[in-house]
Amino acid sequence: MSHPNCAIRCEGLSKSFRVMRHRSGIFGALRALFSTEGADVEAVRGVSLSIDEGEFVGYLGPNGAGKSTTIKMLTGILTPSSGLVEVCGIVPHEKRRENAANIGAVFGQRTQLWWDLPPIESYRLLGKIYRVARSELEARLAELIDLFELSSLIETPVRKLSLGEKMRCELAAALLHRPRVLFLDEPTIGLDAVGKEQVRTHLRAINQERGTTVVLTSHDLDDIEALCRRAIVIDEGQIIHDGTVDSLRRTFGHHRTLVVDLAGGAAPDGFATLPNGATVTQIEGARVWIEFDADQLSAPQLIQAVLTQHDVHDLTVREIAIEEVVRRIYSNKS
Repeated sequence: MSHPNCAIRCEGLSKSFRVMRHRSGIFGALRALFSTEGADVEAVRGVSLSIDEGEFVGYLGPNGAGKSTTIKMLTGILTPSSGLVEVCGIVPHEKRRENAANIGAVFGQRTQLWWDLPPIESYRLLGKIYRVARSELEARLAELIDLFELSSLIETPVRKLSLGEKMRCELAAALLHRPRVLFLDEPTIGLDAVGKEQVRTHLRAINQERGTTVVLTSHDLDDIEALCRRAIVIDEGQIIHDGTVDSLRRTFGHHRTLVVDLAGGAAPDGFATLPNGATVTQIEGARVWIEFDADQLSAPQLIQAVLTQHDVHDLTVREIAIEEVVRRIYSNKS
């Protein structure tokens, strides 16, 4: 039985697909029509997780890791091969209509707005689909138009909107029926820096002011770092990390960078003899970047070694970037 504050629960969730064997040539194609030869591929393998109401969670993984398959099972599009899945206490594939009333979805490369119509027409049609009473619909539209600053956009055909404007309209459409859970797949894809920050600002407001549970998949790790308190990493169909973004760094990002500004001019060639676990990665004039393995060498130890050999004007210890952490997970399976 689900915890009363649990928005999403999965236990041993798995999904396999039958991939038919490919044969070349005309005779191979004809034979394939009558053949059942193939192999089962596990896209998701024994995923167990729970997400409480009001959480903002990043769901990360390389292409083919199982992210989209998981989301499709949570939205009721796919039926699991085994295991349990619940969204707001409902098994999605068994009660698709009830599940649809509880969730909203925004996919960065797909639209739920009619291309040649202004957003207001799509909103009114979606209101009918979700059976929102007319008076209630107008009140919700007024609220969303104010939240996403859409007053100048809702009468403009969607095809004439910029990517950023279109994404704001998409978010409003997904929230029209007041879903308890919002699934976002690459919501800032293709946006410039200003457009991305606008979308992030609105998403924070949705989560913090309305308490909407948000699950975000994105290859833009700035989105994850700016928005999510928690990060779940899936690889080859299995969860390999579930915790805070900081704990993701601590678990997989053992390296830090000490940035040293030397007093009195440029750094000498080769800089200095450094303790084991530290390496100079870059030198520009009087500034030196030293990467070190925090599991082998503490920051104070490295700083002391540098200070004994050089006059230092300033120094800073930098955490590894989240992009680098995830890149290392994908490349090394650390």
